Amino acid sequence: MSTAARPGRAAPALHPRGLPRLDRTLVMGIVNVTPDSFSDGGRWFDPERAVTHGLALLDEGADILDVGGESTRPGAARPAVEEELRRVLPVVRELAAAGATVSVDTMRAEVAAHAIEAGAALVNDVSGGLADPEMLPLMARAGAPYVLMHWRGHSAGMQANAVYDDVVTDVVDELRARVDAALHAGVPADCLIVDPGLGFAKHAEHNWRLLGRLREVVALGRPVLVGAARKSFLGHLLADPETGQPRPAHLRDAATSAVSVLAAAQGAWCVRVHDVASTADAVRVAARWGLDSAATPLPMGQF
Repeated sequence: MSTAARPGRAAPALHPRGLPRLDRTLVMGIVNVTPDSFSDGGRWFDPERAVTHGLALLDEGADILDVGGESTRPGAARPAVEEELRRVLPVVRELAAAGATVSVDTMRAEVAAHAIEAGAALVNDVSGGLADPEMLPLMARAGAPYVLMHWRGHSAGMQANAVYDDVVTDVVDELRARVDAALHAGVPADCLIVDPGLGFAKHAEHNWRLLGRLREVVALGRPVLVGAARKSFLGHLLADPETGQPRPAHLRDAATSAVSVLAAAQGAWCVRVHDVASTADAVRVAARWGLDSAATPLPMGQF
């Protein structure tokens, strides 16, 4: 029996173990517990405010809450591991205790391990296991869902690595290599999720090409997470026609929802966003549209 997905609908075979299983693209709400994230730095830095914000995102329709204590904006400095733990663990613990499905956004195995103990169900590693050699062995032992993002270096210098022959082919090949490394390390196949890493060592044109050919990422046969929320390539697209100034980050949510619905239509498993309410509506529209779409579905494979 074919496991191809209709547009806007994730193939059942591609649902990672232990995570919400829905007949549509999932919505991951962002909870940044940082003082320096590019779009909301400092707004939810206090743990109590971060928990309140996470609970509000749940009420708006978030399926997963992604809690991060390290900014990954271009040029950002890394916090000490102790500081990252101080930021994220109370928030992970409280949100998980409230019944949320919590993801921890970290490149550090130590932070991931403590977060899983505190109730995190998913580890979202923007380095794809490259930043910390202990991450893949940890995830093999934990047997928890794990996001491998396409990555070419830490934020301080990553844009110097935005050089590709064909960005889609290169990203797919590099993601495939990370999947192979994770499998070799013993991470269960049904735990692996991939993310093309929009904005990470990529210029605006690279991001648009990846989105336009997202089906080639989906064709890797892994659930695909897409994180376009408020990113600078949207700001440049929507720049003021008179001044040329990019659209401010907090005014990019409508554009993010448009990207989310188009990603859903190409088979994205989940989209990561700040504005959950509009995105929750958008992915439901994409799923309903897909029910009656005459478009030829893409064979997505299975584990």
